[in-house]
Amino acid sequence: MNIKIRKGTEADYPAILDLIHQFAVYQKTPERVTNTVEQMKADNNLFQCFVAVDERNKIVGYAAWFFAYFSWTGKTMYLDDLYVVESARGHSIGTRLLQTVIEHASATKCVKVRWQVSNWNKPAIAFYRKMGAQIDDVEMNCHFELH
Repeated sequence: MNIKIRKGTEADYPAILDLIHQFAVYQKTPERVTNTVEQMKADNNLFQCFVAVDERNKIVGYAAWFFAYFSWTGKTMYLDDLYVVESARGHSIGTRLLQTVIEHASATKCVKVRWQVSNWNKPAIAFYRKMGAQIDDVEMNCHFELH
């Protein structure tokens, strides 16, 4: 499989949003996706991602990220999503996407890359450990819905 990793563009938003919906189904939380292409366009100064594109120019994976600042450590790249369609798995696409995120974080002077993984997602946990990630099973997610 001939895959190219590149920065996502506004023209990619419909395909990326489709993958976001697929990822939410995989996560067993499809009802939580409320984002739209219009919202992504309105927030295009905030939405950042890398996409994996196959030889037919179809997006088969994405890694969405943003810069954050953590008071204890400093500038960090937060990996929001990393997803590869099932039919394209097993071709090192996830590895290449994660490596691209890590390289970009390093090039932009981040001190770390941070993300979360569901505790039931054993394949992802194994993948991240294989890549050398440290997994903290102490912290829990908190959020407030604002609309």
